[in-house]
Formats: sequence, C-alpha cells, structure tokens
Amino acid sequence: MADVQIILKLTAERHRIEGYIESLEGKIADAKRDLIHVNATIRLFQIQDDPKQFPAHMGLFRLFKRGECFALCQKALEAAPDGLDTRELAVYCVKAKGMDAGDKVLRNAVCKLLVKLLTLRELRGQITGAGKRKGVRLWISGRGA
Repeated sequence: MADVQIILKLTAERHRIEGYIESLEGKIADAKRDLIHVNATIRLFQIQDDPKQFPAHMGLFRLFKRGECFALCQKALEAAPDGLDTRELAVYCVKAKGMDAGDKVLRNAVCKLLVKLLTLRELRGQITGAGKRKGVRLWISGRGA
C-alpha cells in the first residue's frame, strides 16, 4: 500500500513540475519577443544619416511586366508534370528575374502576389489548382491537367 501512495505522490509531483516548466517556457517566449522589440527600438535611436540603413519599399507591380509573372509560372509548370506549389513558383519567378532567391521578405511578397494572380487565372480556366501540399496551394498547368 505504501508503494502505491509513493507512486501517486511522485506522479502528482511530476505533473506539477511539468506544468511549472510549461509556464516558464511561455514566459521565456514572451521575454524573447520583448527583447526583439527593445532591440528594434534601440536600432531606431542609433540611426545615422545613412539612407541605406532603411531601404525604400518598392511595389511588386514594378518588378514584373504585365503578364510576365503568369508566363513565368506557366513555363515552370510545364516543366513540372506533378505541379508546383506557390512557394516553389515564387522562387522560380525571383530567380528568373535575377534577384536574390534567399531574400525571405521578397519571396513572401511574391508568394502573396502569386496567390492572387493564380487564383484569378484559375477562375478564368487558365490554370488548375490541385489542392494543397504541406499547407501551400499546389498548381498544375492548363485545364484539368
């Protein structure tokens, strides 16, 4: 009987400690977010007169000519019979324009542009959406391909 009580007490203590660890992990995540904001604020106050520290924002509509983005997507999809997801198409478009495919902000912006563009083209029947792969929209060239 004593063994059962010991096991129950130790199990309860384990659950208490696990809960405490989870609450501390949440506090650590909050502290890391706060630290990021403090560092960003410090950076703002340390700015000199160098305009390169904060590059100007540029609209994506200036990066691609009219219809160029969709033409690039069609070319990429024709080479991939299984289809490509939006992220892969964004990387292809960025590389085709000779830009840095490692720039995550640029890739994400192109992804958002492609989602809008390809969804409209799907409604017109020019491209086929083939579900999702790893949470990202999958595209196949042409109608019912």
